[in-house]
Amino acid sequence: MFRTKRIRRRGVGVALAAATVASTLAACGGGATGSTASGTIQYWLWDSGQQPGYQKCADAFHQANPTITVHISQYGWGDYWSKLTAGFIAGTAPDVFTDHLSKFAQFADLKVLRPLDELAPTKDIQDSDYQSGLAELWKGQDGHRYGTPKDWDTISIFYSATALKAAGITPEQLSTATWNPTDGGTFEKIVAHLTVDKNGKRGDEPGFDKNNVVQHGISSEGSGGGGWGQTQWSAFTGSTGWQATDKNPWGTTFEMSDPRFLSTISWYFGLVRKGYMPTYQEIGGSSAIGTDKEIQTGMAAMGLSGSWMISTFSNLTDAKGKKLDIGIAPSPIGPSGHRASMFNGLADSITTQSKQPETSAKWVAFLAGEQCQDIIGQSGVVFPARPKATQLAIEYNKSKRNLDVTPFTDQVKDKTTFLFPVTSNAADITALMQPAMDSVYIGSQPVSSLSKVNAQLNQLFKVVG
Repeated sequence: MFRTKRIRRRGVGVALAAATVASTLAACGGGATGSTASGTIQYWLWDSGQQPGYQKCADAFHQANPTITVHISQYGWGDYWSKLTAGFIAGTAPDVFTDHLSKFAQFADLKVLRPLDELAPTKDIQDSDYQSGLAELWKGQDGHRYGTPKDWDTISIFYSATALKAAGITPEQLSTATWNPTDGGTFEKIVAHLTVDKNGKRGDEPGFDKNNVVQHGISSEGSGGGGWGQTQWSAFTGSTGWQATDKNPWGTTFEMSDPRFLSTISWYFGLVRKGYMPTYQEIGGSSAIGTDKEIQTGMAAMGLSGSWMISTFSNLTDAKGKKLDIGIAPSPIGPSGHRASMFNGLADSITTQSKQPETSAKWVAFLAGEQCQDIIGQSGVVFPARPKATQLAIEYNKSKRNLDVTPFTDQVKDKTTFLFPVTSNAADITALMQPAMDSVYIGSQPVSSLSKVNAQLNQLFKVVG
């Protein structure tokens, strides 16, 4: 059953928007169940790199179903979610859209997603057809499935092979690096040596000027407050054995007061104070440039990022248009004795506003099926949800890009992953965490302030009356 308890929400604007969405859907007849075997399915996604592959899937689907056409709309990440929310309110949401675990729980609570196990084309989706644990993530607290697995991702280190070589550091040294929150271990030593100031002094050399750095040893992708540090600190906190909530999915108690978390965050943002990581201002504040741009411009020698960025990194060029030599290394081994990576996955969901749910479900089933998954695997952009298609992506990157992407896939094989935190009240959580983590990154608030934020997060799940 859906949660019926009233929840205290500190994000008043978010709560009001949620109530507006729910009431508007009821008024506009969002539960339509009409079904036709023809027409146009409106399908939304945000990744421009994936659009060509999914257009091939749409063409193959149309060939097999000549009376059905799929129209794909692609928007940038920020615009995507604002347009989707506006569409739910105005009654103009698409039939099918690419869903993210950070958004899924709230959409399910608001009842704007159709249960896929109640639609004939998708009711027999088998969890075992996909990477272990992936399909289960898209089941709500009521037991219904609200998304079909699309792809998955982990985190690793992208690095400039040129910068590594200039520093006299081998890929093997980076791949076997260890870290701890006390002195940073061999990983921090590598970060320090990769850092170079305007006079050519490295971060571990006498006379290094931390206030005038031309190349930081490690990049920054912001504070991580909007996604549990997925491409920032999650690989470090995860390798201490820490997890964000008491259980996952659907945790209701947060663990940001845990000494393992606080000491890791203190060490991580301490890299900024040492000059080893770009400052908040250098990356452009809240509109942070990514690790790819930092490595491309020489601002950073390496950095953590997701497997969905493989295609982007493989195409980076310098100012003269020459392709950069990029390598990939696994995240460092932590205090727990193993490395760690957040394991996330995308899915395709059907909105309750779709007036052709059975036809939409046919498209969703095709997206999750072997033919489309293989098409995406052969494009080498992401790792599809099906293991065979993942192998196709590995082979594509090796043969076409001369890029070894197994640091990403080994995390799954070696079972060193942990799940992206799936909770209700996701928008409220972000509204609390983003400014708090930004303040710690900037240095205007101490790491200890996150314990207060933890109490506020727990308060979101307190039952009122």
